[in-house]
Amino acid sequence: MTENATLGLIPAKGGSTRLAMKNIRLLGGKPLIAWAAEAARESGVIDRLVLSTEDQAVADKARELGIDVPFMRPQELARDPAGVVEVALHALEELENAGEKFNTLIIMLPTCPFRTATDVRSAYELFVEHDRPFLMSVAEYSHTPFAAYRLDKNDGLEPVFPEYLNCRSQTMPKAFRPNGAVHVLDVPRFRAARDYVAQPLVGYVMPRERSVDIDTDADLREAILMLAERAEHSQGLRT
Repeated sequence: MTENATLGLIPAKGGSTRLAMKNIRLLGGKPLIAWAAEAARESGVIDRLVLSTEDQAVADKARELGIDVPFMRPQELARDPAGVVEVALHALEELENAGEKFNTLIIMLPTCPFRTATDVRSAYELFVEHDRPFLMSVAEYSHTPFAAYRLDKNDGLEPVFPEYLNCRSQTMPKAFRPNGAVHVLDVPRFRAARDYVAQPLVGYVMPRERSVDIDTDADLREAILMLAERAEHSQGLRT
């Protein structure tokens, strides 16, 4: 593998505090890791796709789907406070030890299943266009966070952003949240920063309908309903 190659990484731990084995939960008859793998493969910008997990059941399911699992992640990288940064650095090191080097890394969390191959490809193209070392996909907040209040220990409310207290939401700045769909990173800069949201950071904006982030049973139910609505809409267009 040449050093100019792009690595696609699907982090998929087995343990989860809020939704057990969430990365292989079924959505539309497919495990969440399958949704990520399909978008990665169809994007046309990834030279090597691997999945990182510490869980044998996740690894077995991935291999059943044709997803490469060339190593098992250490258990300590599947527990808090370890996160995606440590997992990605470990994957790069494991592959480098096997003689594979990459200059670009694309991380796709399985919990954002509605990303498309076009999203992965467009995010990569934006990363190249801006020539910055870090890119993160985001979605606009449906309700502005600048109108937020905090609750103190005596149940008192005070504005988090008092400078916007008397502003209409339409006049507040647009705010965006990470959705976990795509991170594109320059590998040397990522290794130096040991952070995947370091500056300068480019934002790839995705619509809410492709930005569902599944972390709870309620999130999964929402995704199932959205998928059903899509199917009904498609059926309606055909009749």
